Amino acid sequence: MVLTHASTRRTWLKRLTAVAALAASGAGRAPAFAQTQPGTALKGRIRQGVCPGVFGKAPLSFEQKCDFCAKLGIRGMDFIGAGDWPTLKKYGLICTLTRSHGLAKGINHKENHAECLAAIRSGIETSAAAGYPNVICLSGLRAGISDEVGADNCVEALKQVSAFAEEKKVTLCMELLNSKRNHPDYQCDHTAWGVDVCKRVGSPRVKLLYDIYHMQVQEGDVIATLKEFMPYIGHIHTAGVPGRHEIDDSQELNYPAIMRALAELKYDGYVSHEYTPTKDPLASLTQAAQTCDV
Repeated sequence: MVLTHASTRRTWLKRLTAVAALAASGAGRAPAFAQTQPGTALKGRIRQGVCPGVFGKAPLSFEQKCDFCAKLGIRGMDFIGAGDWPTLKKYGLICTLTRSHGLAKGINHKENHAECLAAIRSGIETSAAAGYPNVICLSGLRAGISDEVGADNCVEALKQVSAFAEEKKVTLCMELLNSKRNHPDYQCDHTAWGVDVCKRVGSPRVKLLYDIYHMQVQEGDVIATLKEFMPYIGHIHTAGVPGRHEIDDSQELNYPAIMRALAELKYDGYVSHEYTPTKDPLASLTQAAQTCDV
C-alpha cells in the first residue's frame, strides 16, 4: 500500500492524539531508570521546555506541536519566532529562550559588538514585551584570539546590555558548547570560563545556558559542576550522549539523577530538550518528559 501525503498526515494525527492522551493520563511508560509510576501526572518540579528539533520530521503543524506539548505538561519552546508567539500563548506556552545573533561571529570579538548587541537588545525588548524570560547569546569562535582576550571582550560587551536586561527583567544566557566534537574553536567551551565572564559582568541577569550534552562531551562531571556553579546557570538543554539523540537507556548520562540534583538545588529555570530523535518523535518526547520529571 502506498501512503499518500494526506494518509501519512492522518496517521500522524492519530498517533499524536493517542500519545498525548497517554501522556495526559500519566500512563505512558518511561524507561526503567526513569522511575515514573503508571497513573501519575508530571510532578512539575522541573520546568520543561523543548527545542523545535525534537519533533524531527513529524508532519505536524506548529499548532499541533503546541497542543501536544501542552497536553504533555511541557511549559514552552525555545527559539520560536515572534510571529508564532500568539499560538504559544493560545496553548498556555511561552518562548522559553529567544534567539539573538549567530554562533560564529559572537561577542568575543570587538568588531562584532555592534551587530551582536543590536540583536541582543532587540531580543530583550521583544521578550520583555511578551513577558518571556531569556535571550541567548554566544561567545563566538576564537578565530585566533586567546581565552583571556575573548573573556575580556565578552565582559565588555555584556556590560553594555546588562543594565537593560535588568530593567526589562530578561536574563541573557551565554551558551556553553563543546569544541571537542561539534563546534571546533568555539570559545565558551568550559563552564569555569563562562562563569568567570558572568562574575566579572556582575549582573543577576547575565548567566549561562548549560547544555548537558555539550558539557558531558567537553568536560564531564555534570552534577558536581551544576552544584558548584548553580547561581550562574540560567537555562539548561538536554540530549543523550553519545550522538545527541533520545534520553533513553542507550546513552551514558543518568538524567533522573541530574534532574534530582537540580530539584535539590532549587533550580527554577527551564530544562529544554534539544535532541535529534531517531524513533517516533512523539513517543520519544513523552519518554524524555517523564524521565526528567522527578
